[in-house]
Amino acid sequence: MTTAPWTAVPDQRGRRFVVTGATSGIGLLTARVLVHRGAEVVLGVRNEEKGAAAAAQMTGPGQAVVEKLDVSDLSSVEAFAERIGDVDVLVNNAGILGVAQGTSVDGVELHLATNHLGHHALALRMLPRIGDRVVVVSSNSHRHGELDVTDLGWQRRPYKPYAAYAASKLANMLFTRELSRRLRASGVTANCLHPGVVATSFGRDGDARGLWALAFRAYRPFMLTPEQGARTTVFVACDPGLQETSGQYFANCAQVRSSRASQDHEAAVRL
Repeated sequence: MTTAPWTAVPDQRGRRFVVTGATSGIGLLTARVLVHRGAEVVLGVRNEEKGAAAAAQMTGPGQAVVEKLDVSDLSSVEAFAERIGDVDVLVNNAGILGVAQGTSVDGVELHLATNHLGHHALALRMLPRIGDRVVVVSSNSHRHGELDVTDLGWQRRPYKPYAAYAASKLANMLFTRELSRRLRASGVTANCLHPGVVATSFGRDGDARGLWALAFRAYRPFMLTPEQGARTTVFVACDPGLQETSGQYFANCAQVRSSRASQDHEAAVRL
């Protein structure tokens, strides 16, 4: 990775971050930049061997610490939260896209379990020990999401992988806004972001197939690099100008307007 574009990131020495899904793609690049700028970064990873390999790629005055975490498993989330001490910033980054219909060990639809519910639980479990920010990696796909809280498991509707993914990203947005509202007097902020359409293994490590997999291959030459995709995550996690900004949505390192559905207060409270 070229470190020059990241020299504008403020020095992070003395600060501690948690980054989920940090073994590849945006999560890996985010953690690498934070370590390069001096932070201690806890890598929340499903596969500890891959986590160790990722940590070995990180150089700088900071430190990478590998901890087991499967965000699709609420018992794993609880155990991780109990082991982790105080942190400045939680970056909820891990995610899946385009997997076949199935449920987590807790019986929750896989996209919702991985992309939303596990991170929802992790943020709430860790809140007493988060000193600064909660950062949620959502997606512009939230604009296509329809969240039916009476059928979160897709039992009464035809299952469509992209629709399930988009619904989980809308859930990210609603959760972030409601969390921000509830944290208003605490000094801790919560913001979400769209990293861009990034050429990573995301959407190909799972069960994406058919036209969905073909679309990824066709559009890959036009996608952002993981380094480009990580910039907005790092910006929202580190920029000192956002110290009092909360409940907002970012893309291309700028605040943008999210969908009307993502601003539905009643839906956010119900979720």
